[in-house]
Amino acid sequence: MLLVVNTAAVVKMSVELDVFVGNTTIMDKEVYQLWLNGYTVSDAVKVRMEGGVMEECEASADVLLSDTMDQFRTFQMCERLLQNPAKLANQLLFQIPPDRQAMLIERYYAFDDAFVREVLGKKLSKGTKKDLDDVSAKTGITLKSCRRQFDNFKRVFKVVEELKGPLVENIKQHFLLPDPLARDYAAIVFFANNRFETGKKKLQYLTFHDFAFCAGQLINNWTVGAVDNMVEDMDVDLDKEFLQDLKDLKILIADKDLLDQHKSLVCVALRGKTKVFNEMEANFKNLSRGLVNIAAKLTNPKDVRDFFIDLIEKFIEPCRSDRWTATDVNLYLTHYTNSAHILDSFKHQTVWTRYMGVIKSCILRMYHE
Repeated sequence: MLLVVNTAAVVKMSVELDVFVGNTTIMDKEVYQLWLNGYTVSDAVKVRMEGGVMEECEASADVLLSDTMDQFRTFQMCERLLQNPAKLANQLLFQIPPDRQAMLIERYYAFDDAFVREVLGKKLSKGTKKDLDDVSAKTGITLKSCRRQFDNFKRVFKVVEELKGPLVENIKQHFLLPDPLARDYAAIVFFANNRFETGKKKLQYLTFHDFAFCAGQLINNWTVGAVDNMVEDMDVDLDKEFLQDLKDLKILIADKDLLDQHKSLVCVALRGKTKVFNEMEANFKNLSRGLVNIAAKLTNPKDVRDFFIDLIEKFIEPCRSDRWTATDVNLYLTHYTNSAHILDSFKHQTVWTRYMGVIKSCILRMYHE
């Protein structure tokens, strides 16, 4: 087996082991992943043996054990640098090429979908961390890996929560993450800050990526950063002025004439275009009340937390019970949104557009037939 250590020549040892020496720190990707997954050295050796590495490299069990221990020790020494990725490029202890540095950072901050789904929206506190034993048992992810992932979430949250500027860009700049992973972390930070409920039974069918998509919609349209891109918490806190303005939308259901006009316009647009037209017409007022009442209550932090539950109970479940397809839902929400712009006495067009754009995108993402 060829092992790499730091010398400048090939030395023939008495145990017939060839040792090559160079400057670059050797880090096996598969061993690194085993370390990230929280394996012990002995368990990692078993996995490597089962993978056929001994036959491939003609190495003994002792050599494999020594190599695994050495690499685990290197990873542990690198960990403090990985927790502050900007320092990794400037340190002199390990000679790691830039592409390998990027791999180490990306994998260190990667997370399991099953794990993030369990903690999404919860406070990133010591109390939540104490529950990681249960999360580990439920998901089958090692406790060590759960703790690493949780600590990463908490570290990113603490660094970026008070920074000015766009959330995704701040995460990319401070943690050197690729864009897709930075966007996932932005969603995690956003959910932790606003404490959205994601654990109720009715929400279990939704994946992390469903929630992350909705987080992107909310960040881009409902936060302070949607209107001012250089304020603190710009992509973390919802725009309180906008949430207050949403109360004005209640006129759409409080004014009977306006409600009837809105219904008439929507039904004219939908007639003949869907098999569930009768159900759409019969349920229009209930569905409209549901969507507008969600808007009007978002000044209350508890109602913000229940945002996704409310979308399911007030809109998605009634549509499912009437067997609407996703195409039906899209058609309905399109005409429901557009028809309000034709109402002469409805003066809150900008707020309506800003609100319904997000509502429509989130519902369509969450709607599983």
